[in-house]
Formats: sequence, structure tokens, C-alpha cells
Amino acid sequence: MITSAPIPPVVPAGRMAEAEQPVLALPGGWELRPWQPGEAGALLAASQDPAIRLWNRLVVNSAAEAAERIERMRQRWQAELSAMWAIARPGGEAAGLIGWGDIDLAGGSAEIVYWLLPAARGAGVAVEATERVSRWALDELGLHRLRLCHAVTNTASCRVADRAGYALEGTMRSALLHADGWHDQHLHALIQT
Repeated sequence: MITSAPIPPVVPAGRMAEAEQPVLALPGGWELRPWQPGEAGALLAASQDPAIRLWNRLVVNSAAEAAERIERMRQRWQAELSAMWAIARPGGEAAGLIGWGDIDLAGGSAEIVYWLLPAARGAGVAVEATERVSRWALDELGLHRLRLCHAVTNTASCRVADRAGYALEGTMRSALLHADGWHDQHLHALIQT
């Protein structure tokens, strides 16, 4: 009988929970910082934005519900399940969200999620933020594989993936159910190399 040693985790449990979520500077004068309890209005506004609703499944119906989501972001960091940042000017209000969902420390992977309110769109902020959180996930946290998935008709997210160095790996058919039906999704990935 052949026995093998267990595969060690790619990232040891506790690496996130034992650290405070960092503030990450972006080259264009923006920063990524943990969401604050008083920013429920930005999350509620995002939930009502037609472009965000088209590509994301963000549903927030009240400021109280948005405040609960922000608290869950902190809890999910502590549980090492996700890492979400507000995209903002230093000292300013949140103009977007970016971060890692579906974090698997043992397996060394995560999937990026992001959106921008209209005031932050069109200036390369999504690319800068994607590059920065990717460097954090690979170099500082120690993950091995990062995924970026988007509806195939979301050409803006395809450009973000390409400019941030994520290779297109293929199309996942009927991969995600949105309010308007099933969306085929492109799968992009960036790996630790």
C-alpha cells in the first residue's frame, strides 16, 4: 500500500485573520481601504446603478442592509473567506469595490470581484486596482492562482482582465444566473510564476 503525506496548505490558516486588512495605494491617486460603517450610502447607490446591476448580482435594498453587508465584509476577512476593499480617493467616499471572494487558502486560489460607480469609470482605476490587489494576493498573501470571470458581453471587464495580465482560458457556458437569465462567462486567470 502506498501512503503519501498530506499536501500542505498553500497559505497557512490564520495569515489573514491575524493581520489587519491593509490600505493599498494606487498610482493614480486612489487607494484601496477597508469599507467603513458609514459608507452604506455608496453600497446602496451601487446596488441601484444600472451598469453595476447588469454585470453584478449586488442587491441591497436599504441603508441598514448595506451597513450589515459592510459588517459582513469585516467578519469574512476574519474568517478568511473574502477580502473586500473600497476604492476611494484618500479621505474621500467609496467610489467602487474590489476584492477577493471564494478565497481558498489551502488550495491557494481566489476570485476577484469589482465594480465602479460612474464618477470613477473610464480613467483606468479598475485596471490599477486589479493589478494592486493581484500583487497583494500573490506576493503578500501567497496565493497561487487568481480567477477573473465576467459575462462574455461585458467587454469592459474583458479589457480590464487583459490589461491587468490575466490570460483568457476559455468560456464557461451558462455559468452565472442573473436577473435577465444565464450568462456565459469568460474565465481569465493569473498564476504565481
